[in-house]
Amino acid sequence: MAATAGKSPPNREQRRALKILAGAPRGLKEEVLVLAYGFSSDTVTCLILAGLATPVTETKRVPGGLMITVERIRITDDGRKALED
Repeated sequence: MAATAGKSPPNREQRRALKILAGAPRGLKEEVLVLAYGFSSDTVTCLILAGLATPVTETKRVPGGLMITVERIRITDDGRKALED
C-alpha cells in the first residue's frame, strides 16, 4: 500500500520500522521491535492495520516433544513498495 488514494504514506518512524523488517527475512518478534529498536506497540499495530506488515505465527516442536508457538512481524509486498516511494 504505497501512497494510494485515501491512504497516507508511512511516516518517518514507520519507514524506519519497515526498513528494519525488510532486513529480517523471517520477521521479528514485536517485543524485539519495541525493546531493542524502541518502536511503540502503536507503530507496529499501525503497520499491520495499513497492510504494510503482517503477523506470522509458526508452531514448532522442540526437544522433548513440546510444541511452541512463535509470532513474528514480517514486512509485506505493500510495505516493500512503500519503501520504494
